[in-house]
Amino acid sequence: MPLRLNQATHGSNLRWCLLGVLLAGLAGCAAPLPKLVPPLPLQWQHAMASASAKPTDPHGWWHAFADPELDALVDRALDSNLDVAQAVERLRASRILHAHAQARYLPALSARTNDAIDPDASASFFVAGFDATWELGLFGRAEGTRREAQGSLDASVADLRAAQVSLVAEVVREWITLRAAQQQEELLLQVSHARQHQWQLLQVRQRLQLTAPGTVDQAQAAFAQSQAALASPRQAINASAQRLAVLLGQNHPDPLWLQPGTPPELGAWRLDGAPADLLRTRPEIARAEADVLRTAGELALTHADMFPSIGLGASMIWATDINNNHKFSNTPNGIASVGPAINIPLFDWGMRLAATHAKGHELKASVLAYRQAVLQGVAEVETALGSLQQQQQREQDDTRAWQALQRVDQSVQARVRLRLGSPLDRAESQIAVTQAAIELADARAGHSLAYVALFKALGGAPLPSTAAEETAPAASAEPAAAHEARR
Repeated sequence: MPLRLNQATHGSNLRWCLLGVLLAGLAGCAAPLPKLVPPLPLQWQHAMASASAKPTDPHGWWHAFADPELDALVDRALDSNLDVAQAVERLRASRILHAHAQARYLPALSARTNDAIDPDASASFFVAGFDATWELGLFGRAEGTRREAQGSLDASVADLRAAQVSLVAEVVREWITLRAAQQQEELLLQVSHARQHQWQLLQVRQRLQLTAPGTVDQAQAAFAQSQAALASPRQAINASAQRLAVLLGQNHPDPLWLQPGTPPELGAWRLDGAPADLLRTRPEIARAEADVLRTAGELALTHADMFPSIGLGASMIWATDINNNHKFSNTPNGIASVGPAINIPLFDWGMRLAATHAKGHELKASVLAYRQAVLQGVAEVETALGSLQQQQQREQDDTRAWQALQRVDQSVQARVRLRLGSPLDRAESQIAVTQAAIELADARAGHSLAYVALFKALGGAPLPSTAAEETAPAASAEPAAAHEARR
């Protein structure tokens, strides 16, 4: 007899162990994440470097301009820009939902009251009670919920990062455009004054009957055209100042912006990063990774919906007869129950299967979108590097042309002093030098803007501040789940 008891006990323990192992397996039977293989080249085709420069930090790339005003503008924009503030609030919302995503698989307790009437209308009752439920999250439900919540959080982090990257690039771009337009206005004013002086000289020569009237008219037309050319930089100054105000979250530009200043000049810099660094810095790629993770979670949930929902439930109900209003009852008026809660899909199973297949295709589409985001990032960086090379060469050529015309102007000036040349020759020489300076200023601005485009494509932006880290500590980090999927 004792032997039989031991065998029965051993068999019961074995069954419970097997049941525990089975439940543990069912709890995590979500499909594995798809492998993300980014189509990255080994190195950049248009790599550029300055041998004397230190590697440029993508988190502070605008410091290469060595412009304190620009640095202050970037800091102000990061603190007050409304797009970034919206992204921060959305991230806070995502973090709250992420923190409580698994709460549905924890025990829950609710209280309820109700009034009930007998079918024969002979009595009415007041019913009160407590209900306890605990969904176990089997068949991959818990894992699917975790993936979905983590993907949504990673997407919000990437959106905040994208807003910061775009903001910094736009602030630097508008500041360069503003200062370049102010310089262009100043140089065009010099051209206009020279054209006016040239026109006045020809008027004197006409009175002395030394030149034809048509020549004077041509000089007057040239002066009028130089005056009309001032409209373009003035319009650009106003537009850039207004856009800067919007970027900084204010309703009007600062008066100091409208005072002429020197355009920021790009100093020495060096790009040491490899294409693989885009996976860490470019927010569009991080957003695509997050979409893959979120879609994988949705697929796991639709797959789990094809299986029973299993949990535990308990109730405690107390009732009293309102009509009779007994102070003391001769029979117990409370009852308790406890047991498993199982919800099994039957006739809608085909719809659930269709939803699973549809989510499977959406997951494949998100993986393709991830590859597309990587290719797009590589293409934008390569395009920016190529443009940067061309703009750098253009600036060098325009510099040589401007220097050559300066030497010509010095020779013409010497000839005029020796009375071997005409003041008209000197005016024409000055105009040529000024126009060359306008071309050089435009080339320098183009070079700087190409540099901005490069680091925007690379996803360059400052690291989160201490306050931002409390809100979004993952803003500068790669999503762990997405990194796991790429391995």
